[in-house]
Amino acid sequence: MFLRSLRLFKIVRVAIRYGLDEIAISGFDTPRITRFLNAIFFWRDISTPRGERLRRALEDLGPIFVKFGQVLSTRRDLLPLDIADELTRLQDRVPPFDSELAIAQIQKSLGAHPDDLFATFDRTPIASASIAQVHFATLKDGTEVAVKVLRPGMRNTIDHDIGLMHIAADWVERLWADGRRLKAKEVVAEFDKYLHDELDLMREAANASQLRRNFANSDLLMVPEMYWDYCSSSVIVMERMHGIPIGQTARLLEEGVDLGKLSRDGVEIFFTQVFRDGFFHADMHPGNILVSTAPATFGRYIALDFGIVGTLTDFDKDYLSQNFLAFFQRDYKRVAEAHIESGWAPKETRVDELEAAVRACCEPIFDRPLKDISFGQVLLRLFQTSRRFNVEVQPQLVLLQKTLLNVEGLGRQLDPDLDLWKTAKPYLERWMNEQIGWRGFVQQLKIEVPRYSRLLPQLPRLAHQALTMATENNQSSQNAELLKKLVSEQRRTNMLLGVIVYFGGGLIGGIIVVQLLIHFLRF
Repeated sequence: MFLRSLRLFKIVRVAIRYGLDEIAISGFDTPRITRFLNAIFFWRDISTPRGERLRRALEDLGPIFVKFGQVLSTRRDLLPLDIADELTRLQDRVPPFDSELAIAQIQKSLGAHPDDLFATFDRTPIASASIAQVHFATLKDGTEVAVKVLRPGMRNTIDHDIGLMHIAADWVERLWADGRRLKAKEVVAEFDKYLHDELDLMREAANASQLRRNFANSDLLMVPEMYWDYCSSSVIVMERMHGIPIGQTARLLEEGVDLGKLSRDGVEIFFTQVFRDGFFHADMHPGNILVSTAPATFGRYIALDFGIVGTLTDFDKDYLSQNFLAFFQRDYKRVAEAHIESGWAPKETRVDELEAAVRACCEPIFDRPLKDISFGQVLLRLFQTSRRFNVEVQPQLVLLQKTLLNVEGLGRQLDPDLDLWKTAKPYLERWMNEQIGWRGFVQQLKIEVPRYSRLLPQLPRLAHQALTMATENNQSSQNAELLKKLVSEQRRTNMLLGVIVYFGGGLIGGIIVVQLLIHFLRF
């Protein structure tokens, strides 16, 4: 509790320093409160743009808040555009921790000193991020590897900061009219889950293994192999990958890499992960992407850092594919219908009104090169439209939105003239055909055949059981109906006997009385 109080004090101090209170109340008509706060905190300088001040505040608060700001940058439905654009500039600028701590972590996790585990171990880290840092090493057999070591004390830091974020999210939903539609608590909960997943490096290793298997026969993407004998929850050892960072376009051009092809390959990799696999690398910023220049794998993407991956259900994939394809075909009515059918828009929403609003958002961006299109602008207008029609923002798609913005940034950097629509449309059409066309039927049949092969020999016995049960149920039904008729007949018989007894008894009694009267009258 004491540590949380100290952390809260630091958050308040940073917020005051950068004028976050002024940003918070900027949307309200409260000039007196603004003047009052400025008079109290007269010593601070808030002349810089508000987006920059917010970004710098998050950077001062540490890596957890930096990551949260990166997630918030995808929520352009409620954030002003200048703030959302500034938050996209957040990067994990974290200094490395002491190498002796890394060595102690390795020894604790793997049961041996790095000098005993590896032929060589470079004590100078090659990369450092908010969760872990990386050292190069060589296995005893000469294999070059990268050793990723979890940053010490991260779990406690995350638990404290996430606890404060949960409190803030609760207040947002209570006090802000759009807070519930934003689903602030669900967003924080998702963020909490992903951060704790990143703390388990075995999960990251498993993510990498899955992605590597998905692209095992692909010429587009390379994923490092994991060496499971050297992996634990706080240390993982993987194949060392050689390549040029994708952000260094000058070096790529010097090596003869076709940037146009590279950009198109990036689009195909993204859509393949999302729609074919429903499993995608959700941290595709330039720092995590290399390009191979080795002769055997020249021009291929190399993915790194698999702590954050996204998954989509079949429902999500079907919904997204229909929307993307409808967008590319400019079928805005189908977009509106998909929103209503999925339940994301209220059922009472008029299709024609939503169709007109979506058309106004998307029509201006077609037939233009990527350099003239901003996904940020499109998303902003779409989210503003969603607010008008009470469309709920889906938390499970936050990572997809973030990844889409990463893809936009890479595309702009590699080939500003890339026509994203023409590149993506054939792939989506092919995918839709594989899902719902004849090829999709055959593929689904292949999946179901093993199940049917075990079921077919049992069909005669199952059919006999079903017919027996049906016969028994039919007989039971007939018996019940017969019993019902018998009971009804018995009741009718009883009533008839009652009538006979009643009237017959009365008649006999009357005859006896008449006979007695005649007898007494004679005498």
